[in-house]
Order: sequence, then structure tokens, then C-alpha cells
Amino acid sequence: MMERQSARLGVLSKMNINDTAQENDAGVDRDAELLRRVRIIADYQFGTGAGSALFPGEVSFIFSRTSRVRQILENGLRIATLRASDGLLTLSIKGARRLHARLPPPAYRVTVRNDVAEFIVTGGNVFAKHVIGVDPDVRARDEVLVVDENDKLLATGSAVLCAVEMHSCRRGVAVDVRSGVGQK
Repeated sequence: MMERQSARLGVLSKMNINDTAQENDAGVDRDAELLRRVRIIADYQFGTGAGSALFPGEVSFIFSRTSRVRQILENGLRIATLRASDGLLTLSIKGARRLHARLPPPAYRVTVRNDVAEFIVTGGNVFAKHVIGVDPDVRARDEVLVVDENDKLLATGSAVLCAVEMHSCRRGVAVDVRSGVGQK
């Protein structure tokens, strides 16, 4: 746990993804610089190598009205969104699949009982009473992958509770599911 937290603290010090001009002094184009920065954010958030796994090739960006990066797309499909509130990524199902393939269990996973999988793939929230396993380093507001007992990806969302609370609570929402694999 301490390893991941110290890695998170060391990577992004004094970096703002949106502090870039059309071309920097070295002549690197804007999209290449933005890609480098979103990869760094992914490495910071999910661990070393996550940036390359999420964004392996050319990507395009959707910007806000204030010219800040909001979404990262590949071939017109959203991979991730950059949250304005904290500068971290939220994943689409496509991004979650890539991260699921890259990260060994139990990293960033919340495991639920197989009998509720059908509900979760359609976008239903994960309740604490259905959680049977969780990465011990998960904290509230972390982006997590919801998997079944066989490590099959069901959904992606934001943890409402930390790992200890998910195990100890028997009531309430544990993961606010953003999208399930069965949703269109």
C-alpha cells in the first residue's frame, strides 16, 4: 500500500496537463505532449505501465470550453475522461478492459458474488453486502474494476467506500458503477 501511495505522490508533482502551448520549445506537437501527460496521469493513478496499456497508440482529445482536456478517444471511441475536480481519469468500458488485462488481480478490483453479476453488467451499483473481495489499497473515490468470482470484468466505477469498509459494512453502496459491460 505504501509503495503505491508513494508512487502516486512522486509522479505528478507540479504538473498540470493543460499547461501546454501548441508547440513547446523543443518542437513537440501538442497532441504528442498531451498523450505523454495523460500516460503519466494513468501511471500515477493505476501504477507504472498503465499509461501505455490504456493509450498504446495515437489518440485524439476532446477539450472543454476552457480548452482543457476532457476526453481521450481512440478511433472515435472514448477510452477515458479527465475529471475536472481532481485531474484523475475515469474509465470507459474499453479503457477498463485494457486496464483489466494489464493489472494482475486484485489490483483496483472489487470482486462481487456471481449471483449479482447480471445486475451489475447492466449498470447497477455494487452494494457492500455483495462484495466478497477487494484490493486492500482501494480508497474511497478510486476508480475501480468490478469483477465476478472468476475475475471476469463486469463494470467500472468509483469506490464509495474504502476496502476495509467494503468488508465490514453490510449495507449501502460500495461502488457507484459508471458503466457495465452490458450497457450500450
